[in-house]
Amino acid sequence: MELLPETLVCFFLVLLVLPPPSSCATESPTSIVFTTYARSNYAFDIFTVPLLSPDFHVDSSLEVQATDGISVNYNGFFYRDSLLYVSERGGTPAIYLSSDPSSANGRRSAIEEVRAAFPVIRSPGKGEISLQDRPSVAGDRLIYVSTETPARALRQSWAAVYSMHLETLERRRLTPESVADFSPAVSPSGEWTAVASCGERGWLGEIEELSTDIYLFKTSDGSGRFKLVENGGWPSFADDSTVYFHRKAHDGWWSIFRSVFRCPHSPRIERVTPPGFHAFTPAASRGAKFIAVATRRPGSEYRHIEIFDLVRGEFIEVTKNISPAKDHYNPFLSDDSLRLGYHGCRGPNPSRGSGDRLFLENIKSPIPSVSIFRIDGTFPAFSPDGKRIAFIPNLPEPSKLSVDRNDSRLRSSKGFTPDGPGVYVVNRDGSGKRMISDEFSFGAAWDYKRRNVVYTSVGRAFGSESTSVDIVSITFSDTDTDPKSSKIVTLASGGNNAFPSPSPDGRFLVFRSSRSGHKNLYVTDAVNGEPGGLWRLTEGEWTDTMCVWSPDGEWIAFSSDRDEPGSEKFELYLIHPNGTGLRRLLPNRIGGKANHPGFSPDSARLVFGADYAAVSAEPISTPQQNMVHGEVFTAKLDGSELRRITHNYYEDGAAAWGPGFIEPVDVVDRDPIEKAAICDFDDLRWFEHMTGAGNDGTSVTRASRCG
Repeated sequence: MELLPETLVCFFLVLLVLPPPSSCATESPTSIVFTTYARSNYAFDIFTVPLLSPDFHVDSSLEVQATDGISVNYNGFFYRDSLLYVSERGGTPAIYLSSDPSSANGRRSAIEEVRAAFPVIRSPGKGEISLQDRPSVAGDRLIYVSTETPARALRQSWAAVYSMHLETLERRRLTPESVADFSPAVSPSGEWTAVASCGERGWLGEIEELSTDIYLFKTSDGSGRFKLVENGGWPSFADDSTVYFHRKAHDGWWSIFRSVFRCPHSPRIERVTPPGFHAFTPAASRGAKFIAVATRRPGSEYRHIEIFDLVRGEFIEVTKNISPAKDHYNPFLSDDSLRLGYHGCRGPNPSRGSGDRLFLENIKSPIPSVSIFRIDGTFPAFSPDGKRIAFIPNLPEPSKLSVDRNDSRLRSSKGFTPDGPGVYVVNRDGSGKRMISDEFSFGAAWDYKRRNVVYTSVGRAFGSESTSVDIVSITFSDTDTDPKSSKIVTLASGGNNAFPSPSPDGRFLVFRSSRSGHKNLYVTDAVNGEPGGLWRLTEGEWTDTMCVWSPDGEWIAFSSDRDEPGSEKFELYLIHPNGTGLRRLLPNRIGGKANHPGFSPDSARLVFGADYAAVSAEPISTPQQNMVHGEVFTAKLDGSELRRITHNYYEDGAAAWGPGFIEPVDVVDRDPIEKAAICDFDDLRWFEHMTGAGNDGTSVTRASRCG
């Protein structure tokens, strides 16, 4: 039934006179917990292997794990007898240095940070920085990518190339303002640095081919910048006038190309690798005798590192002979071209340093009064007192779903259920984990008034308007830990109903429903469901979804594509529970993706995931860049004080903001739901639908320009 205007007013007045639940003041310590898609399954380390002359033969028994298995380690660089690489230990990507056990004089030693202060460089008001994406050394300077300086506009990348003097720690930005640079490579002489650059164009949301161009500039100060190649990425020097790079060719295959530029403004460009498979992220040997590349060949589920002999025109397999059922990324070569490095999943073998699986991974916070954590799960929700968290185990990739006819329920190709095995609750210190429902669910919210009541959506996630999804309440016992003992009540059915969120007085529940043929917002009775009343809050031929009720009862925040229905461009909106006051969170239309809002305990701010910082690295060089909902942000309800919280190249979102301050240290999962899930994730989704010559012959057009 439709909610009449006078009833709406009465409903809103009732909420206003009720005392709000206890909440923190703005400066009171609080905690944010967010989800990163598939990140808990990453266990990357750097591996190295010698290349035996004269035919670059690889002895798989000589592979060495060159990093220590702590956290996630990737994007290496051989520096003398040491190894330079990116590690996420300590809560944010930073550059580390260790001795290289594969070098002639190398010896194993403890990992030490570059100049100790490097990971904690901060500028007032800029928050945490990210140091990633192919670090290298040129003379006495470290060349790296950082996201420390905000872009001048939303949905533009913050990524820029910097140099730092290794002795004085003096830093200099080499990328011009209003420009985004990725994947830097330094020439053998150290004079030139090549980058994949977006120039000053705006980013339009690409997550496959970023459509960068190759630029060169002086390594010393960034001067003399010029465009060498249009449409290219991941440059690698063979000598000071020869650059190898990747691009998607007109036949649809990612391939390696070469640019020879005796005269910088008239380079000769030629294709190096043939069609029929994907080849990308090249590393060129000095003298251009061979290149190391990552490949994805038809019939294989994994990307592997191969050597391509440029003289003979032959490929030599490397990682397929060592770890055939694991992905390998971003090869790099020593200056003498006798050692090959790459990063890949180390696996669950304790002898190789699997490390602890974390329930909450602490992320360095740019806000002193807020502790920030990545959860090993999705859709986290704090209990009203902030002491417990409800969550859903990680969802597998929706493109990997298939029907198990013996079960009649959808399962993923790797054995997981698409909507998780159920709903869990756990103490915020990681103890007391228990399943409260074994129904396939997504989304979670706690009742403010009734103890041990959690709301969720039962059914398949990522469903269309015709998909059947129900809203239920789950009442669980403190003493009986059997999920079958929980009382489950269906509150809303008929259509795709999802993302329930209760009012602070415990009387009402807002949710999205497709019962009209479009996904809009509705309000129902929180205890009795639809029999107790059903009122429509929004109406239109668009999608309103991911709704959440503020702790003070005044606002409902939600995500909507109403500015451009069907475009997948979602922005955040606020509306009073009586249907008045509808407004966009940010006054200006952004045209990107902002999803899963959550209120701060004092109802003064929102936390949400958005693509407002574009991308921080070339998507093809990273795992599972399938969507760019991007980073976690916070903002006041008037749209002011927009602040970026996370800095990485993953897909972050579904954040919850709870009362109480969780100590900023990692919380180990005392009872992992999936103990053997390490390395069990898929490569880029769009590799599963290969196109080009030798496959389905689909015509491929170039992706839109990046920014």
